[in-house]
Amino acid sequence: EAGHRVILVTVAETWGSAPRQPGAWALVRDDGALIGSVSGGCIEDDLVQRMRTGKFTNNRPVDVVSYGVTREEAARLGLPCGGTLRLVIENAPGLEQMQHLLQRTQMGHITARTLDLASGQVTLTDATSKDALAWDSQRLTTLHGPQLRLLIIGAGQISNYLASMAQALDYAVTVCDPREEYRTTWQVAGVQLIADMPDDAVLALNADACTAIVALTHDPKLDDMALLEALKSPAFYVGALGSRANTAKRKARLHQYFDLSQEELDRLHGPVGLFIGSRTPAEIAVSILAEMTAVRHGVPRHNIGQKPVTVDRETCSLA
Repeated sequence: EAGHRVILVTVAETWGSAPRQPGAWALVRDDGALIGSVSGGCIEDDLVQRMRTGKFTNNRPVDVVSYGVTREEAARLGLPCGGTLRLVIENAPGLEQMQHLLQRTQMGHITARTLDLASGQVTLTDATSKDALAWDSQRLTTLHGPQLRLLIIGAGQISNYLASMAQALDYAVTVCDPREEYRTTWQVAGVQLIADMPDDAVLALNADACTAIVALTHDPKLDDMALLEALKSPAFYVGALGSRANTAKRKARLHQYFDLSQEELDRLHGPVGLFIGSRTPAEIAVSILAEMTAVRHGVPRHNIGQKPVTVDRETCSLA
């Protein structure tokens, strides 16, 4: 908007160990200002230097650049384990088109952005959460969706830490607690704090596959109300605080009084979070967010917390 020239850099594909996965973005301005990342930092330094010295021009709409092709270059740039990555560089991304993409994302639409490398033309089309990045050296399609959302039931101490940590991972956080004494002591900025009843809050959220719902009041009168609706929703993660014994009792209640199916009950993560021996509220929040991350990336439940023995190239490239 200020008249600066900008390049848009996208990771198209990687080999070996790469700090960022395909689809990662960075923008570099003509004065060297940078936002986003495509590596651990060294490649960004090189891109900034090349931008400042005029190596990227408007003569071609798109450049394709590879880094780490040789061991010497990988060592020079600090790429781990001889990793290689291919970058697609748009020399003049359209401001109006980028604003349109931002508007679609803010409205909750999942969008496929397809770049034709020969012409530099970009098209935006509707997509779903099941679609994936596509790259064939002629066209690059990246996916852009709504921000991740997290609904926390209860405004207690664990919720304070979980909300703060979740914001760092780009979640839009809503905290629901009908108890005034808990709402008056809430201190985390940037969080929507509501006083609705938990089941109403879940319904109003209109949860989708980018939504996580965590019940942390430890009060069945509140948590069960939220879980009743959450377990019927498309939310990718539903969890509730409580011991194994309390979790078993909760599932029995939900099945007996609310007629939730076994399939719906099996979606409940309880005790919530990974088992890491957590004791403090902050440690519990870490365990919850770690499990949410694993579920979001499709790690099977029996593998969560386990280090894979081998990792092939296809697995590494999954976004």
